[in-house]
Amino acid sequence: MKPNQQSSNDPLHGKTLEMIVTHLVEMYGWEELGNLIRINCFRDNPSIKSSLTFLRKTPWARKKVEELYIHG
Repeated sequence: MKPNQQSSNDPLHGKTLEMIVTHLVEMYGWEELGNLIRINCFRDNPSIKSSLTFLRKTPWARKKVEELYIHG
């Protein structure tokens, strides 16, 4: 399989982390998102900017967010 074919099958292909977080916030709201993924950036004074900063530095948390986006 060619590399570009593999990425086109990826549900995250072409999605930025900001797009993913914004979609999840619109879908669930901050409170429910904080209950689904128990990280402080969603629970304590949440914002898109602070969440992106945390998620870019924290691979395990980013993975949880991406999994919720794909399977949520």
